[in-house]
Amino acid sequence: MSETVLTCKNLHKAFKEGGLSVDVLCGVDLSIATGEQVAIVGSSGAGKSTLLHLLGGLDNPNQGEIWVAGRLMNKLNHAQRGLWRNQNLGFVYQFHHLLPEFTALENVCMPLLIRGLSPAEAQKKAVSILTQVGLDQRLKHKPGELSGGERQRAAVARALVTEPKCVLADEPTGNLDHRTAEQVYERMLDLNHAEGTSLVLVTHNQALAQRMDRTLRLVEGVLVEEK
Repeated sequence: MSETVLTCKNLHKAFKEGGLSVDVLCGVDLSIATGEQVAIVGSSGAGKSTLLHLLGGLDNPNQGEIWVAGRLMNKLNHAQRGLWRNQNLGFVYQFHHLLPEFTALENVCMPLLIRGLSPAEAQKKAVSILTQVGLDQRLKHKPGELSGGERQRAAVARALVTEPKCVLADEPTGNLDHRTAEQVYERMLDLNHAEGTSLVLVTHNQALAQRMDRTLRLVEGVLVEEK
């Protein structure tokens, strides 16, 4: 059996709106195996992004457990959680979140420098991954000098440069045209295959979801596997 890299059990999350408590997740169970590709789909406002934030340790559930690479994520303190995230998870969002004052190369180096690699080691790895996503001629360009597709490919490179066990991607090509989105997706899938990194993808793109190993739909706060 494949090793499980990410698991959540009985995950609940509610938000306060005025005097009301709105239940978003109502007992989510999920298990992701090494190298597995999983799409999470659902209507707007169903809680897909909320689920991804919980899985990545960016927010705490009201109830339930989240295990990442064998550790109970939601019981770690802030510093421990940040370190464990850096070592095991990569994130790609609909907006690239690159730091505008730094070049593509510097942005991709940062997770490695945070991990403690030397600048020379970090740069070598960053150049390699940026080359793999087709940005070897754009290393010294800042985000404002890159196209939308290039910025998003740089964000994918930043997520993958640490060789994470799992990448969590939230509508990573939602702001791109169809052709550019397809190029970014292909790069993500190629790197997924090459590195054996698991991929959890929130998407409205049904065609892409069908290319994943599994598609799960978030319905009324729980995940339902689509046949």
